[in-house]
Amino acid sequence: MDSNRQGIRVRELLAAIDRGDDGALEELVEIIYPDLKKLAHFQLSRERPGHTLNTTAIVHEAFVRIAGSHGSYTDRAHFLRAAATVMRHLLVDYARKRNAEKRGAGIAPLTLQDERYENADDTLAVLALDAAIKDIANIDSNLEQIIECRYFAGLTVRETAEALGISVRSVERGWQKARAYLTTTMETPSD
Repeated sequence: MDSNRQGIRVRELLAAIDRGDDGALEELVEIIYPDLKKLAHFQLSRERPGHTLNTTAIVHEAFVRIAGSHGSYTDRAHFLRAAATVMRHLLVDYARKRNAEKRGAGIAPLTLQDERYENADDTLAVLALDAAIKDIANIDSNLEQIIECRYFAGLTVRETAEALGISVRSVERGWQKARAYLTTTMETPSD
């Protein structure tokens, strides 16, 4: 199936799911699963090596959350943008859980040789990035969407513009502004 026909079919399936057609959900999974795996792989490539979560686990959990949300998606790009957001939240939730375990919520005590202890900086970086993205969303929600498309979904500037329905130049300006904000925020030591 060529990409144009596939895009039309995805829109039809999303509309059918909106109407409550469970069979459409199964067909959508077959079509969009490779895209979700690519998205999850991209997000995991930004994580520490040897991450406990794997691509398949993230795809399945994200799809369960998306399917259970009964959201209304207009097209493939909209659906993938939502999936990227859900995957980001999964990784942040996982980082929070790891951080809580590091602080004693887990059963096993940590030692200096413990791998969980050695990767604590990665966990804190994920949590700091999430906090910075939430801050930027309060300033300009478009910047948050641009970050999700560019950084988390790995979309190009043109793909981001199409997914958000804005101009390429707006994405370029927004991406520049978002990166500057995140760089400043992430480098500023907190008290």
